[in-house]
Amino acid sequence: MISEPVTMITDFALGAVSAALGWRLYRDAGGERARRWWALAFGAAAVSALLGGTHHGFATVLSAATYALSWKATVLSIGVFSFGVMAGSIFATTRGTARTALLAIAAAQLAAYTAWMLAHDEYRYVVLDTAIAMAALLLLHGWSAATRRDEASYWVLAGIGVSAAAAAVQFYGVSLHQRLNHNDLYHLIQLAGMVLFFRGGKLLRERTAPDRA
Repeated sequence: MISEPVTMITDFALGAVSAALGWRLYRDAGGERARRWWALAFGAAAVSALLGGTHHGFATVLSAATYALSWKATVLSIGVFSFGVMAGSIFATTRGTARTALLAIAAAQLAAYTAWMLAHDEYRYVVLDTAIAMAALLLLHGWSAATRRDEASYWVLAGIGVSAAAAAVQFYGVSLHQRLNHNDLYHLIQLAGMVLFFRGGKLLRERTAPDRA
């Protein structure tokens, strides 16, 4: 009945942790838009992981339509995650016209990704979208850490590093055992990445004024 039990379990674990951390971010966000956008991102990551686990675990019993729909919803949710972390980080690290322009670019990326993935299913497009989001976070928080030394950015940068390691494991097909394949390892490593992102996310503050020398 269950086609990929370990992949399903690790996906569900990733989804449950993301949901719990996202709820904590939302609950403690107050009026901080940066944290609210990150809470949305964590919620989208949870949906993606839970649907992905269902897609992998019940492939043999789902109808063809349900199987296809579960995958489509999975990849679209990842796009929302990418947009959410970018929007939150833009609020936390930029102001004024720079913020407006970057938010418009992030929204355009989400729209383009969504339109493309409605007609395509290949995972390489998901990887590309996520890589763009992580590169944006690396630039935003790398600059913020270097110039403002804000603690949130250090945690976010650590999360990016762990996520990159997880992506490398998945890309190169690293497996420790026949029952612990590259997808399973990716989920387990990304769990640590989400915890690091959470530590950074709960420290995010919307940038509202120039820094004082």
